[in-house]
Parts: sequence; structure tokens; C-alpha cells
Amino acid sequence: MTNAPVPPQRLLFVCLGNICRSPAAEGVFLHLVKQRDLDDHFLVDSAGTGGWHVGRPADQRMQAAAKRRGIDLPSRARQLDLGDLEQFDLILTMDADNLLAVQNLAREAGERATAQVRPMLSYARRHQLSEVPDPYYGGEDGFEDVLDLLEDACEGLLEELSPRA
Repeated sequence: MTNAPVPPQRLLFVCLGNICRSPAAEGVFLHLVKQRDLDDHFLVDSAGTGGWHVGRPADQRMQAAAKRRGIDLPSRARQLDLGDLEQFDLILTMDADNLLAVQNLAREAGERATAQVRPMLSYARRHQLSEVPDPYYGGEDGFEDVLDLLEDACEGLLEELSPRA
């Protein structure tokens, strides 16, 4: 008797404009998944609650900070939509405003909204913050700080979601 293949877990990282925090979270998580050879176990994407930057790559400052850590940020910005609440298993939000926006969209979707919605930093092990700060209007250090938070939270997330041998 053979076991049927387990479908990959579908994760969506969400911030405001989808050019700083959520593409960084996506990139960090994919980097960790690749290091652990778990590519087949996860489908990962990112989105923003707003549509201002649709089609644009991640902010150049975030790309540079990630590149210094060997992390690629390949995604292009897109806006969260109702279908995401059905297509993803887990939606991870960067701050309280993003969480509220996703919860409001879930109420609009009603029973079709099957995704679990959680704050990203609820998975952090070393940091005590509840929100990933938006580095967009700050200096270079803000992008490094965000990556530190996301690496911590992504490690905790991956530990929790990884298949057990």
C-alpha cells in the first residue's frame, strides 16, 4: 500500500504595498526551504493590501539587504484578492493594519475564506515585537532589522510546518 503524495502547504505573506516586507518574507522563507531541501512541501507567494506597486519588483534597498545575506527576492508586487483566501492555507501578515485588512476581506469572502490568518511575528522565537515595521521611509538599517525579524519568524514558521520524518 503506497501513501498518496501530500499536497504542498500554500503560504501567502502580506504587507501594505508588497515591495518591502512581504517579498522579503517570501524570499527568506524560500531560502530556508531550499537549504532544507523542502521545495516540494511549500508553495509560497506574497501580496499587498494596496495596489500602488502592482507589477514592480521588491524595493531596491530591500533587494540589496537580502542579497548581502544570499537571499533572492524574485517576486513582483500584486494586490491581495478574495481568491487568495481560498487558495492559500495560511496568510501571514506583517502588522496590525494588514491583519485587519485581511480579516475584513475574509469576512467579505464568507465561507469561501478557508485560509488561516496569523501575524508573521507570532512565529518569532528570538524577538518580542508583534509587528514587522515598514522600512520604506527609513534608512538602510531598517531593512536589515526587518530581515532579522523575518529570518527569526520564518525559522519558527518552518519549524512548525515542516514535515516530520
